[in-house]
Amino acid sequence: MSKSGPKLETIIGPNPLTAEAFTGTPSGDPVSRILFVDNQVADFLRYRIPLAHRLRQAGFDVHVALPQEPGLERIRSQGIPYHIFSIQRTSTRLRDEVRCLVSLHRLYRQIRPDLVHHFCLKPTLYGGISARVAGVPAMISSLTGLGHPFAARGLKMRFLRSIIACGLRFSFRHPSHRVIFQNPDDRDRLVFSGVLKAGSAVLIKGSGVDLSVFTRQPEPEGLPVILMASRLLWEKGVGVFVAAARSLRARGVQARFVLLGEPDPKHPSAVPMRALKQWHESGDVEWLGWREDMRASIAQSHIVCLPSTYGEGIPRILLEAAASGRPIVTTDIPGSREVVRHGQNGLLVPPGDREALERAIARLIQDPALRAAMGARGREIAAAEFSLERVIDANLDLHRSLIGSISMSCNRAGASF
Repeated sequence: MSKSGPKLETIIGPNPLTAEAFTGTPSGDPVSRILFVDNQVADFLRYRIPLAHRLRQAGFDVHVALPQEPGLERIRSQGIPYHIFSIQRTSTRLRDEVRCLVSLHRLYRQIRPDLVHHFCLKPTLYGGISARVAGVPAMISSLTGLGHPFAARGLKMRFLRSIIACGLRFSFRHPSHRVIFQNPDDRDRLVFSGVLKAGSAVLIKGSGVDLSVFTRQPEPEGLPVILMASRLLWEKGVGVFVAAARSLRARGVQARFVLLGEPDPKHPSAVPMRALKQWHESGDVEWLGWREDMRASIAQSHIVCLPSTYGEGIPRILLEAAASGRPIVTTDIPGSREVVRHGQNGLLVPPGDREALERAIARLIQDPALRAAMGARGREIAAAEFSLERVIDANLDLHRSLIGSISMSCNRAGASF
């Protein structure tokens, strides 16, 4: 699988290289090129870059395609060639969607990857179509949850879901393709609807948590701190969390309710800034904005809460909370219930049920021994099922398998002449 062709003009990195520079190793063996396609620079840096480094260590030529956003210089500093493509994450305008599709198709024809790995719904949709048309030999799609289009209701969303399903059905007919799901509910939904063949589905639970970074920490002194950290969307349950905090305070419960995160102004479900400021000023919750060091934030808490109704894959905050030995209160929805075993390492409540959320939080506030037992069990679950090493190994095996299958196909094709 040699790489002859034009210069990779879209590479922005320390030493732009021609395609011919990647044709092989010193021993003469061909180097397989893998292209990651992600819809946010921050997410790539936070969740995917350990896998990119592991694949490079395994001998693959790894590139990444991203939108023009802050943080690209951090990728450049780590020696990973990156390419810019056009994507508007929350737009549904036809012009934006066509531009995304065309930019990915041009990129694939130029870079000529052996395998392209898409992350999230929109790159999977348009990247998958582009990969089939451009003749990319192999493809992996990681769906980290089905997201807003599959969670929202209404006639417009139903129509949009039908269009997305048609596009995914075409993408998923790629002959050398696998789709990674983080929870079985999302997998079953697409398989049972006929969008995906069961044999192409792979279950890898979450993006993994680094157990050496997120270690079990003793509870801090002082009032119990209930922490909610997420993107500040209504669908994440922010409103329910604030209402539960307000009600518990009115009942005389002594605790601090801390909200971390920032609103996503481009998302249709974003919590308005004025509401966040009002809640903070009135003392309903302590809104502290974005925090980079989640290890420290979790260590300063007693309980982690995520009352989401969203189409989660597996929420990273829940993995980090479990690894840190914190009990969790979350909703009984796909993804969240993969991490929390009700009564063992946390409590599950019905989505949108403020009273149930209050009862669960109050129970843990009043019972330090239960918090300690649940925290210990959470650490055990994180170590057994969600370690970063386990997730990266599973991804690496999948990449090797697909690259190996297309190499065998090329060899068989060559032998037939």
